[in-house]
Amino acid sequence: MKICDLTQFYSPVSGGVKRYVSEKVRHIRERTAGDEHVLIIPGERDEMIETERARTYTIKSPLISRTSRYRILLRLEAIERILETERPDLIECGDPYQVAWKAVHSGAALRIPVVGFYHSHFPEAYIRTAQKFCGRTVTEFFHDFSRRYIRSLYNRFERTLVPSPALGGLLAQWGVQNIAHTDLGVDTAVFHPHPAPGENVRAALGIPPERTLLLYVGRLAQEKNTHTLFAAFRQLARAFPGRFHLLVIGDGLQRTELDTLVIRHSSFVTHLPYCDSAPQLAAHYRAADLFVHPGVQETFGLVTLEAQACGTPVIGIHGSYMDRIIHSDQTLWARENTPAALAAAIEETSREDLKHSGAAVSLLVAAQYSWEQVFTRLFDLYREVIHNYRPR
Repeated sequence: MKICDLTQFYSPVSGGVKRYVSEKVRHIRERTAGDEHVLIIPGERDEMIETERARTYTIKSPLISRTSRYRILLRLEAIERILETERPDLIECGDPYQVAWKAVHSGAALRIPVVGFYHSHFPEAYIRTAQKFCGRTVTEFFHDFSRRYIRSLYNRFERTLVPSPALGGLLAQWGVQNIAHTDLGVDTAVFHPHPAPGENVRAALGIPPERTLLLYVGRLAQEKNTHTLFAAFRQLARAFPGRFHLLVIGDGLQRTELDTLVIRHSSFVTHLPYCDSAPQLAAHYRAADLFVHPGVQETFGLVTLEAQACGTPVIGIHGSYMDRIIHSDQTLWARENTPAALAAAIEETSREDLKHSGAAVSLLVAAQYSWEQVFTRLFDLYREVIHNYRPR
C-alpha cells in the first residue's frame, strides 16, 4: 500500500501535523512489511528527498509567515504531476483550502481514493472574529457560509477523519457524511516520566527548584490563545512574587508580546525556540510542575497528551475538544477565557500533589494512545477505503 499525504500545514517549525506525518512514516518503516509513503508539501525549492520507503516532494511556494515558516502552495499543477508519477493507492489531504480541491479533482481524474483529515476547526476563528467586530448579521453569514463550504468540500472525500468524536458530531450536524474518528498518539518510548541519567533541565536553565515551573509548548499565536497565558502570568507574578516560573518553547506572531514579558520579568520567564528533538522536548515536559495550555479552539491537543505521558499534569480552559483527552481531574480548570480565571486555576492547581497525580495519568496515556495503536486502526481504515472505492 502506497499512501500519499498532501498538506500546506507543514513547515520546518510546525507542530501537530508534522508530528503526525513523521510518526506515520516511522510506523511504515518499523511496523509494516512493504508499505510506502509519499509526502507533498510547500517548500523553498522544488525538490525530492528519498529515504527508506518514503519520498518527500517540496513544491516551491511563497512564504506567508517568517515566524511559523508556513508557505502557500499555489502551483497546483505540480501536485498533479507528482501524483501521476507516484500513483499512490490512497491520498490523504490535511488542508481545507485550494490544495484540498486539487486533491479531490486529481484523485477523481486518476481514480485514486482521497480522504480528508479535519485537523483544525478553521471556521471557528472566522466566526469569533465576526462576533467581535462585525455584529450579528455578518456573524450569521460567516456561520452559514462555513457550513455550506465544509459540507460541499468534505462530502467529496471518501472519508473525513476527525480527531474528536464531538467535532465529528458537529460536522455531521452540518451535513458531512462518511466521518471517521481517529485519535492522534504519543511515542511512549520517548515521552514517559523517567528522566535520563544526568537529566536536569532546571539546573541547565537556572530555575530554582523551589519555584513552580509552568510550561507552554507550541505556536505563539492568536488561535493558540497565548495572549491570555501571558496576561495570566503577569497577574501571577504580581500576586505571588518569586513563586512561579514560566518556560515557553516555540515561536509565532505573538513573539513580541512574549519578549515584553521576558523583559519585565526576566528572572521568572524563559523562552526557548522551537524544539524538533523529541527526547529534548520530553525532558522539558518532565522538568515542569504544570503544563499550561490556554487554547480554546483545539481539536485534539497533541502537546497535552505528550505532557501527560511524561507525568506532568495539565491545566487549561474548559470548553475545547481537547478536554476529552485530559485524564486528570479538571475541577480546577478555568471556566472562562480570561487571564484572571486562568491565573486562579493555575494557582489553585499548583497547591495539589502534582507529581503523584501525574504518575497515574501517564500510565493511562501510555495504555490508550501509543502511535502503534493509532496507526494500526488507521491503516485498517485505509485498506477498507481502497477496497470499497468506486470512482464516481
